[in-house]
Amino acid sequence: MKKLLSLCLTALMLLSVLTGCGGTADTAEPDGGADAGTETVQTDWNVSSVTGSGTELKFRTGSDQGTYYGFGSVLAQAITTNSDNTKVTAVVSNGSQDNIEQMQMNVAQLGFVQSDVMSYAYNGERLFEGFPYSDFSTVAALYMEQVQIVTCDPDIKSVADLKGKTVSIGASGSGVYYNALDILAAYGLTEDDITAQYQDFGNSADSLQDGKIDAAFVVAGAPTVAVTTLATAKDTYLVGLDDEHIAKLQESSPYYEEYVIPEGTYEGIPETKTVAVVATVIARDDVSEDDVYNICYTIFENMDALAQSHDKGKELDLEFAAGVTAVPYHAGAARYFAEKGFEVPTK
Repeated sequence: MKKLLSLCLTALMLLSVLTGCGGTADTAEPDGGADAGTETVQTDWNVSSVTGSGTELKFRTGSDQGTYYGFGSVLAQAITTNSDNTKVTAVVSNGSQDNIEQMQMNVAQLGFVQSDVMSYAYNGERLFEGFPYSDFSTVAALYMEQVQIVTCDPDIKSVADLKGKTVSIGASGSGVYYNALDILAAYGLTEDDITAQYQDFGNSADSLQDGKIDAAFVVAGAPTVAVTTLATAKDTYLVGLDDEHIAKLQESSPYYEEYVIPEGTYEGIPETKTVAVVATVIARDDVSEDDVYNICYTIFENMDALAQSHDKGKELDLEFAAGVTAVPYHAGAARYFAEKGFEVPTK
């Protein structure tokens, strides 16, 4: 009996110690990568001493099969859990243009955007032609998002081979749509040279698997869950770009950067050269300075912990984050980056 009582007391004491230490780890959202699963985040977070507004900030991301939503959910959870009174909720959306428009209507306060699309909005160009929107600021550049031309047809080896094919080029007017038009133009093709379909990443992957389309443009951080899923179900290929046509593309659209998707990013797909734009977080100008400071602090003071939650966390870099020139930075972001030795443009 004494031995039994002793064991019970020992167990109770151990439980008390674990509870008092706050040993419960956060659970991350599924990663948008090839190992899309739930992982445990370390609890040794660096927490800002700045007190936020307490207002819930809606963070528009992207489709539920895209990297914006996968990584955005991880960021929102980390900021809310580890900031002092800064609350962020990630929301599924239709991507960059939709995010900016929802912010313009104050339905959302934060958004993920392609660097080219935010420039269009700020300057009233292309999909924002005649309707500029500039009441937003840069929070941080987070990672490169690649233009991925996906096909299940091994005979499509070049963008030139898309002529006469049925190709998904993103929602009409979306950032993906304009990326597709830019790349087709570099190869001397137009929208009229293909049978265009206007689908998001998930629907494009489904259509490729069912043989309804020949190829699809996907602009997102690789690995992208829609492409990962397709590659495990069917022989899948990425169409690469060559140096000559990348140079031609950059002449007219200098915001594209050459990028090589490594072998092994997707099952059975070799190294592929393409181009990329920058995935950037933006905020309405009226979001409090303290909230945006806390967002930057949580992300960049906890890069190692975020890297355990999502592949894109491994790409976070302070110098890269502070390198945006197309749209000025929010005051809260500028305050954080100044503390780290980086001066960024502000309004």
